[in-house]
Amino acid sequence: MAEQKATEQASVVKFGTDGWRGIIADDFTYANVRVAAAAIAHYVLEQEDAAAGVCIGWDTRFGSRSFARVVAKVLAGAGIPVVMSDRETPTPALSFEVRRRKAAGGVMITSSHNPAEWNGVKYKASYGGSGKPSIMSAIEGYLNQPLVLAKEPAAIVEADFGAAYVKALKAFVDLDKIRASGYKFLIDCMYGSGRGVVQGILGGAGVTCVEMRGEINPSFPGINPEPILPHIAETQRVVVAEKCDAGLITDGDADRIGAVDEHGNVVDAHKIFAILLNWLLERKGWPGDVTRAFNTTKMLDRICAKHGRRLHEHGIGFKYVCDLMLEHEILIGGEESGGIGISRHLPERDGLLNSLLLANVMADEGKTLGELVAALQAEFGEHQYGRVDMHIDEELKQSAIARAKALTAGATMGGMKVLRVETMDGIKFFLENPACVGKVSAGGAPPAETWLLLRASGTEPLLRVYCESCSVESVAEILKAAQEFVWQGRTA
Repeated sequence: MAEQKATEQASVVKFGTDGWRGIIADDFTYANVRVAAAAIAHYVLEQEDAAAGVCIGWDTRFGSRSFARVVAKVLAGAGIPVVMSDRETPTPALSFEVRRRKAAGGVMITSSHNPAEWNGVKYKASYGGSGKPSIMSAIEGYLNQPLVLAKEPAAIVEADFGAAYVKALKAFVDLDKIRASGYKFLIDCMYGSGRGVVQGILGGAGVTCVEMRGEINPSFPGINPEPILPHIAETQRVVVAEKCDAGLITDGDADRIGAVDEHGNVVDAHKIFAILLNWLLERKGWPGDVTRAFNTTKMLDRICAKHGRRLHEHGIGFKYVCDLMLEHEILIGGEESGGIGISRHLPERDGLLNSLLLANVMADEGKTLGELVAALQAEFGEHQYGRVDMHIDEELKQSAIARAKALTAGATMGGMKVLRVETMDGIKFFLENPACVGKVSAGGAPPAETWLLLRASGTEPLLRVYCESCSVESVAEILKAAQEFVWQGRTA
């Protein structure tokens, strides 16, 4: 029988949390995409019901459709039926289609929020979410193994992945109430594959909305398609200029959410998560526990405590949310980067659904996005957050981590006493912050705990520094002190 051989370049292919990504024409080549696809084919043939087929989606990045066709041909060549999207697809729409069709799995060609020169291959499991670590490890184990071809290739057909998904989104929210609220929304698609979805749903229901960056432009001019500053500075300006009550933003493959309030202030993912959680508990009363990543706001803990809900804290990455959703009754789970999932919809993050839900919360509460944030801060205490990504050499990164690990309770960090240290995923310091002493919210809630987290990337010379405290000024001061701590390693 014929065999499909791995290429000499195959060593660069490595599956991480969600899949593999690389720089187009450097390591993300047709040859290497075939290597990745062959490993996925092996996994499906040996550990899934291959006859159920695989769904393939692709985003608005350069070459994504062409790379998707390459994956389709490899899978079909191995005898696995393929249903491929007939147009660019949001990642959550692919996951929804995998579950709807009861497919063996799904492949998404995207590099999510990365710069324009990147692309990637994501794998979605049969349950409609990211592959569990065991699945991703199995796929990686098949890399470079010769793939036996079928006597006859299986069929490759194209289909609409959008209609059923959009129907499900419409059923999940109260469009009549959103329309009746009279609120106006800015929808920023960041040139990504979520273009037209939220605008189509809201606009089709008679809601006033304006879409920006909804055209296809694989160069993502002037930005990375990530819904955080500085990439959403223009969103801030347009929200104010268009007199919108909120700006709703999705990333390159529309599985993450960002937002801007009516005054042009950024509403970070922590506050979005808290708004959605509070609404689900207050208005819906749906059962289930809550999950949050190690680097997310402690406001969620206070909301859960008020409602008597169990909170699961876990490592950084949506794979942990997905695992818990498959094992427990989970209402909602999320991560710092804007990936939030609601299990009644999918065990998957979905920026489009969450955009619609934010509009729904505003309509239910009769508050603009800024007013919702203010109400939460008043009830649960002021929680402010910041993050700095330090692109430093490996030696300095390792020096910073080693020095941070040496600090224990009673030591000082940034001039503040360390109260305790947690090391679930990185090194998190809880600090005695004089700026927060006696500070209470308008509703009488105590201030947020001050914490600082240092977390090193395992794949690149990057150190991420996270902080939450009781004021914007306090966060800025602590992040500055943390960076100074890191740079001290140059002379250590």
